Parts: sequence; structure tokens; C-alpha cells
Amino acid sequence: MSRRSRLDIYFDVLEAIGNGIHTPTRITYDANVSWIVGCNVFDDLIKSDFIREEKEMISARYYLTEKGRNALSYYMKAIEGLIESVVIY
Repeated sequence: MSRRSRLDIYFDVLEAIGNGIHTPTRITYDANVSWIVGCNVFDDLIKSDFIREEKEMISARYYLTEKGRNALSYYMKAIEGLIESVVIY
């Protein structure tokens, strides 16, 4: 089994948020990343404007921005295209 690339991890986090998971613990669990890696990914995605953070008292929630939704959509279409091309041949 091979390791996931950093890009795969970013899209796993975006996909978890896109599926309606908004709390950091649940996102890292769903994306199967450690807490430290998850925090680094959150920071990178916020800086790149793919997600936004909303703080509520002590907790934070993460939501996709329009840029994040577009990136996730293009990624999913590309994956679907690859799967279809592999199945055809």
C-alpha cells in the first residue's frame, strides 16, 4: 500500500467538509489524518482561501468557500474520468 500525497490529504479534508462535517476532530477522523497533520492542513487551506473558519466560543467550525467547492468539484470530475477510462480499457 502506498502513502497518500499531501494533495490527497488536502482533498480528503475538503471532501469531509463538503460532506457536512464541520468540527475539526470529526474532519481529521473522517480524512484519516492525525490531529497535528489536520491542524497544518486547516492552516494551509485557510491561507489559500479554500475553507473558512468560524469560531464559536471555544470551538471552531470549518466551511468550504466557493474556491474550495470549485476545487473539490474539479477533483471529483477528474477522478471519475480516470475511473471511467480505466474501466473502458
